[in-house]
Amino acid sequence: MTTRREVPGIRPYDGPAGGWGALRATAQAVRTQMENIEAPITLMRTNQPDGFDCPGCAWPDKEHKSTFQFCENGAKAVTWEATTKRVTPEFFESNTVSSLLQRTDYELEDLGRLTHPLVYDRATDKFRAVEWEDAFARIGEVLRGLSSPDEAEFYTSGRASNEAAYLFQLLAREYGTNNFPDCSNMCHEPTSVGLPQSIGIGKGTVSLDDFDKTELILSIGHNPGTNHPRMMGTLHECSRRNVPIIVFNPLRERALERFADPQSVFEMATFASTRIASTYFQLDAGGDAAALKGIMKALLQMDAEQGNTVLDHEFIATHTQGFDAFAADLEATSWDDIEKASGLTREDIDEVAIAYAKSNATIVTYGMGITQHNKGTANVRLIADLLLLRGNIGKPGAGICPLRGHSNVQGNRTVGITEKPSATFLKQIEDVFGFKPPAAHGHDAVQAMQAMIDGTAKALICLGGNFAVALPDSEQCFPAMGKLDLSVHLGTKLNRSHLLVAKETYVLPVVGRTELDIQATGRQSITVEDSMSMVHASSGKLKPASEHLLSEPAIVAGIAKAALPNSKVAWSELVADYDKIRDLIEQTVPGFEAFNARIRVPGGFRMPLPPTERVWPTPSGKAIFSVYGGVKEDADVFGAENVLRLITIRSHDQYNTTIYAMDDRYRGVFGRRDVLFMNEDDLAARGLEHGDLVDIETISASRQRSLKKITVIAYNIAPGSVAAYYPEANVLVPLDFIDKESGTPSYKSVPVHVVRSAQA
Repeated sequence: MTTRREVPGIRPYDGPAGGWGALRATAQAVRTQMENIEAPITLMRTNQPDGFDCPGCAWPDKEHKSTFQFCENGAKAVTWEATTKRVTPEFFESNTVSSLLQRTDYELEDLGRLTHPLVYDRATDKFRAVEWEDAFARIGEVLRGLSSPDEAEFYTSGRASNEAAYLFQLLAREYGTNNFPDCSNMCHEPTSVGLPQSIGIGKGTVSLDDFDKTELILSIGHNPGTNHPRMMGTLHECSRRNVPIIVFNPLRERALERFADPQSVFEMATFASTRIASTYFQLDAGGDAAALKGIMKALLQMDAEQGNTVLDHEFIATHTQGFDAFAADLEATSWDDIEKASGLTREDIDEVAIAYAKSNATIVTYGMGITQHNKGTANVRLIADLLLLRGNIGKPGAGICPLRGHSNVQGNRTVGITEKPSATFLKQIEDVFGFKPPAAHGHDAVQAMQAMIDGTAKALICLGGNFAVALPDSEQCFPAMGKLDLSVHLGTKLNRSHLLVAKETYVLPVVGRTELDIQATGRQSITVEDSMSMVHASSGKLKPASEHLLSEPAIVAGIAKAALPNSKVAWSELVADYDKIRDLIEQTVPGFEAFNARIRVPGGFRMPLPPTERVWPTPSGKAIFSVYGGVKEDADVFGAENVLRLITIRSHDQYNTTIYAMDDRYRGVFGRRDVLFMNEDDLAARGLEHGDLVDIETISASRQRSLKKITVIAYNIAPGSVAAYYPEANVLVPLDFIDKESGTPSYKSVPVHVVRSAQA
């Protein structure tokens, strides 16, 4: 054991996830942000009929019978948006962009809500207020002046509504490009690419009702207590009815160990909690494919030994293809390789296979621990393979459950935010609107940034988000923003990407999810699609943070009218009445029949999911087994001496690039983010101690990347794996270290050396 010494800001947290700790954190968020009587009323409207959808995660709403339908991190997201703090033009008169860049990401957003449209003034290095019409006119002028529409990039954040996203894709396609870098490119794109290859659609197949009927949950590569906290209520219910929950994760995460439901009178009164994981396997970072192949290899062997009674042979014969090649690859994969690559023993893997064979209905949940690898798409397909072996798609209590991030990232894709549009969708756009959209595929997020680095991209329009900060390799990405002729950012708060100014930069403040959106025909609702394909309405009630705000649809329309003076789209009419936007979505996107009528029913409606009916929209009409050659996901560099795999992670006081505070209480980190989590044996092997300062260096054939003077702390993480906070550690992730099939960066498996820092 390494010697433990006192390290500032590092102390054990012994409480369960949720419980009184969550209530205290919620109270703190309200006290520091809203400070008014509206806070309780606003929180009680979260995820309620005639209320607004939480601007945080995409976990669905089951029913509206409980007292409240929000979690700790949902409360943080709501109070962060509904804050009473304001960033006015007077603030910018006293603060240059250069000085603001010295502030942390947390400090920038904690300044409060933007109140006026802003333009960057290079002569003074300050933002100043600008009139909306002047901003639209100049943005349109620059866009019209580009030599090609493909010199513009149109980025979308997952918090944008279906209505705003649909108008945004319409603007870009009438303008003439399919350049749609999207936040999904950086997280669940392997799901969108891999699942269609396996089952015909890029979405999960389970509903919340399936969790009531499941007999086994396999949880792989995600931390629900932080990233989708309302899921904890569902896992809590499953555990209490003795459903086995088998977890695969390199780090021990408190929410996957034990949880106290804040709505449980008994647990709150007695300080009790419920165990979540029945078994917890700390596989190596990047060991998912090996573990999955091991489970399936064990199942095939069990099936052979038990007279073909383990696999669902009738389902395989009727509904799938490719099984023989898939099985042959498993047969050729050695147990020695599986154990080495996964970090698990054969006994561990056999234990999971036995539990899976016993279950008549299994759900596999997964997050970015599966997708953010350079074989992320192949990882997703392996999960589908595992489910297909026992017919666990298209029956109650079973299926695949990708855990999406932002509350409408899936909906954005559904309504057309994709750089790879189908010919059918483009034909529908042409038929309805009378212009011919481009057919050539456009840029994803990494390709868009590479075009900016190369100087071939000239304009960037961001519908929300924190584009440059979310991407890897900030030493390349940040300067590239300055090469642009134009950058435009729609948002509620200031963030670092806004400050990476182009030749001309506009920051346009929007009406938030919690606020009233009043247009010519009255109060408007928007819609979102959650992780389980449920589409429902959302309508805020708070007074907007400023009278100078516009809604996202109104801003998109304003840009469109300026950039496309001869547009065939009735932009003003669509902004006046969002029902008309939904009518157009209904005409061009399958599954939205009677859209306006159905969203007026509490709970909304579910999009079509053919695999739930065992209908497979693949070219062959069958689900398809895949072959993952070998067990490794990357080069043999990881077999070199002293090489570790770096995982970038979010703190508990964080959602994507938004940092609500500087604590990560479940991991015992308070008031700081400059830490590296490392296994005690790995510390000892390098002559390091808990609390030492270290440099993290990426192993790369290209230029050197390093993060210096980081405090290393001993943590319960798989040997050979280390973890550091995102986005600070993005500087270590090469921009081209991606899953080639999906383009998603490999944030979860970066080869690094960790060495003691030189003395200052």
